Amino acid sequence: MTEKELIDNHKRYLERIELYRQYGYDIDKERSFIIEKAQPFSGNILEAGTGKGYFTLALARAGFKFFSLDISETEQRFALLNLTYHQLQQQVTFLVANVESIPCDDGFFDVIFAVNMFHHLPSVRKVCDEFTRILSPGGKIVLSDFNEKGLAILDKIHEREGRRHEVSGGTLADAKTILIERGFTMKEYQSEMQDLIIAVPVTA
Repeated sequence: MTEKELIDNHKRYLERIELYRQYGYDIDKERSFIIEKAQPFSGNILEAGTGKGYFTLALARAGFKFFSLDISETEQRFALLNLTYHQLQQQVTFLVANVESIPCDDGFFDVIFAVNMFHHLPSVRKVCDEFTRILSPGGKIVLSDFNEKGLAILDKIHEREGRRHEVSGGTLADAKTILIERGFTMKEYQSEMQDLIIAVPVTA
């Protein structure tokens, strides 16, 4: 990892944030909204779905130490470059694994975040089952995804770049139904671009 890599990656990161802003999506504001509504939380924290690390950086900047999981080591490298640029890399332990089979003991995590991941999932039920397996008895699951307005903006950005935003049809509504079946209660919030569910076991 060279200084040039760090600077070039940070430049691309800032350009990406500005592009989203041009379409009305404030990445920093939306990530802060999720962290604020999830408070208070502590203990073993998991971010499921690192991606390029937008939420990873927000959570690290907020002072938390946590694990971040993704199936793509390549995507996680972008996240690591962002963290290293801000000298926050020591706060995150990266795991490369499928979110349907997370390599940890039952009840290990006190908080699980999954941000803008569910619309990519082929099986919401398998992921929810795994989240409930690894969640501690008094823990909480924090799920957020784009609302219709947010997805429409994402489609426009991908179209501008000559790509198509692939979705698999998974929704937060699906997750809510499954988690209620598993004995969770919900708090729901909405921002301009995001829907948010905070689920806790009834016994908690």
